[in-house]
Amino acid sequence: MSEQGLRPARMWPADVVRVGGYGLRSRPTRVFLSALGIAIGIAAMIGVVGISTSSTKELDQQLSALGTNLLTVSPGQSLGDESVHLPDSAVGMIAGMPGVETVSAVGRTDARIYRNDHIAAEQTGGIAVFAARTDLPAVVRTSVATGTWLTTANARYPAVVLGRAAADRLAVFRAGPDSLVWLGGEWFTVVGILAPDELVPDLDNGAFVGWPVAETDLDFDGHPTTIYTRARENAVTTVQPLLGPTANPENPGDVDVSRPSDALAAKQQTEKTLSGLLLGLGAVALLVGGVGVANTMVISVLERRSEIGLRRSLGATRGQIRTQFLSEALLLSLLGGVGGVVLGVGITAVYATYQAWPTEVPFWAMAGGVGATLVIGGLAGFYPAVRAARLPPTEALANA
Repeated sequence: MSEQGLRPARMWPADVVRVGGYGLRSRPTRVFLSALGIAIGIAAMIGVVGISTSSTKELDQQLSALGTNLLTVSPGQSLGDESVHLPDSAVGMIAGMPGVETVSAVGRTDARIYRNDHIAAEQTGGIAVFAARTDLPAVVRTSVATGTWLTTANARYPAVVLGRAAADRLAVFRAGPDSLVWLGGEWFTVVGILAPDELVPDLDNGAFVGWPVAETDLDFDGHPTTIYTRARENAVTTVQPLLGPTANPENPGDVDVSRPSDALAAKQQTEKTLSGLLLGLGAVALLVGGVGVANTMVISVLERRSEIGLRRSLGATRGQIRTQFLSEALLLSLLGGVGGVVLGVGITAVYATYQAWPTEVPFWAMAGGVGATLVIGGLAGFYPAVRAARLPPTEALANA
């Protein structure tokens, strides 16, 4: 017979998949447990990336709705006992700045608010009472959950709007003429309750009355304590350094200027750091799953020595034996990887839905997860495949 006729049969890709799949089908329980180890690692990684991305998407939507062009101006810290005030004219001067769109302000009063007139004076619940301008919601872009905001019609009368947290502490759940609170030694009607505010959380803990009634009934001195400024998006970096000198030309160093959206961005960065840690833990779980695949394949080689010897005696080459066991490892890892991606996407969807976030899982994370499993599977299956290929046919059959 010619040398041409002694060449071993070529294994096509379909043959490789069929032979590799046979090895997996013959040991379903072991394959399931090994694939589960891979799936847990991939699901952890996909879940971390998906939840982090969904959280970022939600934050981006919030910032898009609330705007990153809100700047706040407040009095700085005094070095002595003398209190620092913003001038009464600060709001008007800031409103005249180029690049400024809208301006509003609140001023903190010394008044205290209680659910009724029988509460002890020291039980304030940490609720601050502010004089507020009627255009505050339009500038801050906050909304009223129930009732209405202060208007020019009721700003001169004992009417109050509560922040969400303040309303909860006072056990006030709806606004209306029957909802009364004891404020500054007299009864005020709760005309509105604000929705929670992510951009300016300080509003949640406040009670807001009209500027005129605060001056006449609550001994308010008229000095704003926080000025909220909306600048044009392309002018924020220009306006921000000029707010201090404009608000208080005599003592610009006594003015603090901040950008609330920076706090949300810092929060997002903190969450990314935590996500990086969890992602590392997911990678460790994936490596553990890879060790499980390697262990499964080594045991498979030991248990199937007779099969290896029989195939070698029938003409299978070392390369074909090596390909068979390597394909088994890759299919096992692929099975775990695909299952892990599906599980990770499901976890992300459930958590994002629970948090009322948009579900967002990057395609690169899913593709990278499957790719990582193939790499892990290839590395885990390489040694068992080489060991099986080097097993002499006579020794394999003798020890079977």
